[in-house]
Amino acid sequence: MMTSIRLALIGTLACTALSPLAAQDSQRVRTDKVEVVVETVARDLQNPWGLAFLPDGRMLVTEKAGRLRLVAADGKLSEPLTGLPKVAARGQGGLLDIAVSPTFARDRRLFVSFAEDRGEGRSGTSVARMRLNEAGTGVTDTAVIFRQEPPHTGGNHWGSRLVFDRDGNLFVTLGDRFDLRDQAQNPANLLGKVAHITPDGKPAPNNPYLNRQGTRPEIWSMGHRNVQGAALHPTTGQLWTAEHGARGGDEINIPQKGKNYGWPVISYGVDYSGAKIGEGTAKAGLEQPVYYWDPSIAPSGLAFYTGDKFPAWKGSILVGALAGKLVSRLETSGDKITGEERMLQTIGERFRDVRQGPDGYVYLLTDSAQGRILRMRPAD
Repeated sequence: MMTSIRLALIGTLACTALSPLAAQDSQRVRTDKVEVVVETVARDLQNPWGLAFLPDGRMLVTEKAGRLRLVAADGKLSEPLTGLPKVAARGQGGLLDIAVSPTFARDRRLFVSFAEDRGEGRSGTSVARMRLNEAGTGVTDTAVIFRQEPPHTGGNHWGSRLVFDRDGNLFVTLGDRFDLRDQAQNPANLLGKVAHITPDGKPAPNNPYLNRQGTRPEIWSMGHRNVQGAALHPTTGQLWTAEHGARGGDEINIPQKGKNYGWPVISYGVDYSGAKIGEGTAKAGLEQPVYYWDPSIAPSGLAFYTGDKFPAWKGSILVGALAGKLVSRLETSGDKITGEERMLQTIGERFRDVRQGPDGYVYLLTDSAQGRILRMRPAD
């Protein structure tokens, strides 16, 4: 695996706002390589969490409280779609990510991850499959295809991003549920893991532990804390992730099958009390991050930029930040990160998700009770 790179302060540029971002206005923002306009596409979303584009360019957006909305090109929000599974919206849990099936044109399938009530005060991250009806008013044939085991009473660290690989199988990121963090090292459960499943919820056929007794066959990689950003590399097809640390130690990783990414045995952060976590920053047999942040920015949402609207950003990774209230643009060379630019700090929003749209612009979800979909485009 690649050597850890720590560049948190190298090449970092604060963006300069030219005017406040008012409720109805756009804002011009100067970044390192291009001046951009940040404009509101849709508003009045309650803590939006996941964003996905349909083949016709319309957007689907989840709200943590349990609603799924269809967003027209003009930004108009639909009424909440009917037919969603019941969501346990408490703590950091709720309706989380959404992914459009690669076969949507044929079967209209969608997949969502969500916090599911499992009884006796316990809950866990689950994945449901469904079909969008032709009218765009609801979903049908809703079925839970995957459940994180074991369920737990806590309200934190659910993961949970959904990413289709090139074979049509699904990566599901699963948090350690916070106060069960040592279980991220236990292969007999699905806490602190990246799972890899088929569209029917079965273990993907190339998983590393299909026939190992005492190990969950859905596991792709383990030793993760709380992955809230994930995307496939556009050239290699490898999964890249952004993972929350505690106080410091947020990570970019390239989870490979059968590898252990160390949490909580190794970390570049410390506990919220200031206490040391685990055994230090490195240990034989445990993987190093490709990149890490200290202090933490709380990364959520990750996208590779491949479009033609921002030529200078091609090959960059865009990562949203919650605590940092910024978008981090990471420059890459192969499987290494060579520099960082921090953007949109003056907007003052927590950025929950980052997506490249089919039009080549960059779309952002802001995490608040009055959440918005923002679009970044080049200034005229």
